[in-house]
Amino acid sequence: MNGFMGRRGCALASTLAALALAGTAAADPAPSFAQLLRRAAETPRVTALEADVAQAEGLAAQGGVRPNPTISVYGENFSGSSPYGGFGRTETTLQLNQPIELGGKRAARIAAGRASVAAAQASGHAGRLAYAYDLARAYGAAEVAIGRIALAQDEVEEATAILSVARALVSAGKEARLRQLQAETEVDAMQAMLEQAKAESVAALAHLAALAGSETSWTALSESLLDRLDARPRSGPVDPMQEAGYRAAEARREAAAQRVTVERTRAVPDLNAQIGVRRLEADNATALVAGVSLPLHVFDSNRGNIAAAQAELRAAEARAAAARLEAQAQARAAQGLVDATDRRAAAAKRTMATAEETYRLARVAYEAGKSPLIELLNARHGLGAARAVVLDAAAARLEARATFARLSGTTITGEPVQ
Repeated sequence: MNGFMGRRGCALASTLAALALAGTAAADPAPSFAQLLRRAAETPRVTALEADVAQAEGLAAQGGVRPNPTISVYGENFSGSSPYGGFGRTETTLQLNQPIELGGKRAARIAAGRASVAAAQASGHAGRLAYAYDLARAYGAAEVAIGRIALAQDEVEEATAILSVARALVSAGKEARLRQLQAETEVDAMQAMLEQAKAESVAALAHLAALAGSETSWTALSESLLDRLDARPRSGPVDPMQEAGYRAAEARREAAAQRVTVERTRAVPDLNAQIGVRRLEADNATALVAGVSLPLHVFDSNRGNIAAAQAELRAAEARAAAARLEAQAQARAAQGLVDATDRRAAAAKRTMATAEETYRLARVAYEAGKSPLIELLNARHGLGAARAVVLDAAAARLEARATFARLSGTTITGEPVQ
């Protein structure tokens, strides 16, 4: 057991994960967190965000296009009864028709297109921040899962060592057979915990691979993200009005407002100007023809589309208000949560140190025959619980840092997200 105490001189959860990583050197490790972030543009999730922006840009470009003219050719006064039999009195007209938009339709479409592009860009920025947040959580979850394997392996090792001592004491007549059976039960229980930890690690690594867009899963990590949490996050309060989710909601609200304007302009009738040349066969002459047509909005005044756009705007305004309240609440809690999880991690370290010393003393006393096996088992349970507390504290700390980073517009490692 002295070997165990030497390995566990440091009680940090990141050390537990590092031990697990060192044991899987021959495995297929995931790239570092920074490398995965650099590859974000290759993932389906971020690719979809970029495609949304490209779609909005295409629609915006189309919105600024003027309506196409049309050319028509038609003939009159031929192949009828006398005197219009044959083609001698035919009148042939070549005409150009040009729709003329009124009411500021094109300007409204251009403004709406620009607002839609801005909304797509803001949503894309928020989406990339959310991806960096989820990636950090997934990477941390995989590291914690690997750390739990290290914990379970040590639990099995310790339980097996206790079983060996119990067998020796039973053989020497210093312990009842019941104590050996208890120790054997503990070994079986710890082995089951180890298998469960391995299964959870496989699931966590598979989730990380899927999020990173990898076709194959990984079996290890190439770095410890938990080790990087000792660096303090960017100081200063978070401005909720600059939070990416709220800004995206505001951009979508503005885009919805512009669409209301577009639908209102569509209620204004458009002119259709016509100009052409007419050939008069009977007189062997040509003449110009011109005209203007204006539709009468007797049945369709676009009221349904206007009402739908106004309802969309009300919904966007409500979502923006909800996003503002959520951003304000998260901003108020962000720094406090970081501080609280830091204190929790420090307390977990102290708990770990106490549990290690308690277990060491219980082991010495048991091997000397001065305390029963039940006290040693209790001390070992306490040590296992303390190790789990350290990992849980590290996971909570990572969650708090990732949330703070997302609200600040950066990754958990401090890089800005464009």
